[in-house]
Amino acid sequence: MSIVLSGIRIGIDDAEQEALEAARQLLRVGKNQILRIVPVKKSLDARRHNHISVVYSVRIDLVNEEQKYAKSAANRLGQNRVKYLDNQPIVFEKGTEKLQNPIVIAGFGPAGMFAALTLAENGYHPIVLERGAKMDSRVAGVQTFWNHGKLLPSANVQFGEGGAGTFSDGKLTTRISDRRCDYVLEKLTEFGAPKEILYKAKPHIGTDLLRDVVKNLRRRILLLGGDIRFDTPVTDVIFQNGKLTAVIADQETIQTDNAIFAIGHSARDSFEMLFRKGIAMEAKPFSVGARIEHLQEDINKGLYGEYYNHPNLPVGEYQLSYRDGDRGVYTFCMCPGGFVVPSCSEENTVVTNGMSEFSRNQKNANSALVVSVSPQDYGTHPLDGVRFQRLLERRAFELGGSDYRAPAQDVGSFLDGKAGLHLGRVAPSYCLGVKAADFSQLYPDFVRKMMQTGLLQFDRKLPGFAARDAVLTGPETRTSSPIRMMRTETCESVNLRGLYPCGEGAGYAGGIMSAAVDGMRVAEQIMKRYAPE
Repeated sequence: MSIVLSGIRIGIDDAEQEALEAARQLLRVGKNQILRIVPVKKSLDARRHNHISVVYSVRIDLVNEEQKYAKSAANRLGQNRVKYLDNQPIVFEKGTEKLQNPIVIAGFGPAGMFAALTLAENGYHPIVLERGAKMDSRVAGVQTFWNHGKLLPSANVQFGEGGAGTFSDGKLTTRISDRRCDYVLEKLTEFGAPKEILYKAKPHIGTDLLRDVVKNLRRRILLLGGDIRFDTPVTDVIFQNGKLTAVIADQETIQTDNAIFAIGHSARDSFEMLFRKGIAMEAKPFSVGARIEHLQEDINKGLYGEYYNHPNLPVGEYQLSYRDGDRGVYTFCMCPGGFVVPSCSEENTVVTNGMSEFSRNQKNANSALVVSVSPQDYGTHPLDGVRFQRLLERRAFELGGSDYRAPAQDVGSFLDGKAGLHLGRVAPSYCLGVKAADFSQLYPDFVRKMMQTGLLQFDRKLPGFAARDAVLTGPETRTSSPIRMMRTETCESVNLRGLYPCGEGAGYAGGIMSAAVDGMRVAEQIMKRYAPE
């Protein structure tokens, strides 16, 4: 067991070593009693602009008498500042039943990747079927779209190796509390992610580094006997007496008794196929809105005051929310020093998203400004959320000029309820270009009005958020899956044994980390039943 001391503050000009030394002194142990002392969490407290501090949690491994020192420190500092950290590795339980057919995984985003990795590292040899392209081909396809407006169905921001998170900020923040999160972070660093993700409060990899991490993870699975097939969408499932017997992919019938469907939040044709086959699913809430861009310098000033350009402070990022009754508006997927990127996966639609590289050194900051919507807004049929998304995306395509430009408004015009785009200091970063629009023609009134409310509320928390020359580019529609596939406690579909809905597309995750954890969780359920091959 290790001791973790939290709430250790140092100044922004102080070295990390000072936090470690402060932790040692708080624990009242000599240097010769310490086996290891390392940071396990690092965050910034900028609530008071005249007193910005760095807050650490520090892990200390002692030669002996850990309980004695921990109890003494808890009595002096308070129980909430002294914790034990369980150092025991995750143990994967293995079953005894013999596998008759290979385990199939549909999708190679975070959920599919970590399901496949968990299985492969424990002696199973999964077959992964990814509808999109391998990384290098996918990147080339995305660049073709961004440069020339030519969309490729299998190589875009939504589909391909690594999933939608590959073209994002590579954020690893999550609200879930699960030991598997540490396991995922450790694996990511093993495959090339920066070590700082192990302890930063808001870790990110950046889209540029994440691509190599994903490729290294794929190589590990292949080395361990896994089979990964790209440009191979699953188009059908075959079952008998309520039990899965095969999947069809690329006109090939693959016999399987266990298929993990980690298909992502944009696999609409897969949702429709599974619905036709009778897989239990329901419409679920999600959010829609637009990307908002500010000068990164303005965000830094709003967060840090006079210290906005201090070299030891990170690029400023925010997370804001406001609720009015049952309706919420919030910022999502904030990308410091990044771009707004074209992210559609269907022709004649416009979808926006945000992306940052690891350096986060571009002029603009952007985030999604989104409003919660529910089946009460768009319909309770399981696929009504998909239809609502498509309606917004096709309407945006028309408002943008029907050539993949995106409709845009400056915040001042949007708040005034006037059409147009009057550019000031903020230049839109959407690479295919934007067209002045009237967002009252794009969004339902309840969405538009809640976005306006959010702008004014957030400006009180972060001065400058509602700057009149900030730019809104729309729409943002792919915040999360519009459906949930119902599953049992063992993660199987409630009405088709052997089919395992998994990750964000199935409605059980909301980001890279939670999707990866859900992929592990589903893989573990299968391993509990079957012996390694």
